[in-house]
Amino acid sequence: GAAAVEYLVIAGGGGGGSFAGGGAGGYRTDTGLGVTAQEYTITVGGGGTGFSGVGSQGGDGGDSIFSSITSTGGGGGGGFGTSDGKTGGSGGGAGCNSSSPYASGAVGAGNEGGFSPVEGYNGGLGVSGATAGGAGGGASEVGGNASSHTGGNGGAGRSSSITGSAITRAGGGGGPGASTRGAAGSGGGGQGDTTDGSMAAGGTNLGGGGGGKYGGSSGTAGGSGLVIIKYLFQ
Repeated sequence: GAAAVEYLVIAGGGGGGSFAGGGAGGYRTDTGLGVTAQEYTITVGGGGTGFSGVGSQGGDGGDSIFSSITSTGGGGGGGFGTSDGKTGGSGGGAGCNSSSPYASGAVGAGNEGGFSPVEGYNGGLGVSGATAGGAGGGASEVGGNASSHTGGNGGAGRSSSITGSAITRAGGGGGPGASTRGAAGSGGGGQGDTTDGSMAAGGTNLGGGGGGKYGGSSGTAGGSGLVIIKYLFQ
């Protein structure tokens, strides 16, 4: 017979770019989704790969899917020269020498309107010159803009108590800065780099975006997503 479930479906976070943080994986949650007695295929999105090659963008996270619900993988962070972050569940931050203001996240409440529930938010702006990059967007906040030599802070994730405890997930990756790194977005985002290679990957099973690296030839991955289903007994 028919039943209803509460769900939390989070996609994989985007990988860090060579000058910007990766966006968090799309975050979708709601109650009252109808299900029937049958087998359901569940897909948990993997984290996007960190950039490979000087000036490159990070890879996009994989989608997570349950029934009719699809959460979009986070967008990879931008690079120097390639500039733009990638569009995703939350958008990747824009790199240095940005040719456009930011990479947009999947549209959602507080953004341009569209998905309901919210999937995620935009990435932050980079700056002109090789000094700092924007942060990835998170499930509840846009990624921070870079300023001068300081990377943007990763967009905050969103809390859920579906397991009985409040846990924040799907934070954006921080942007790198020549003097000051961008902070990790709460909920699994990775911190950005300064000049010491200390950026961090996105959190596993949290859908966090990877932190952006200050130059170099390779970067950190986004975190894998997760799917949680909770039956609503009537």
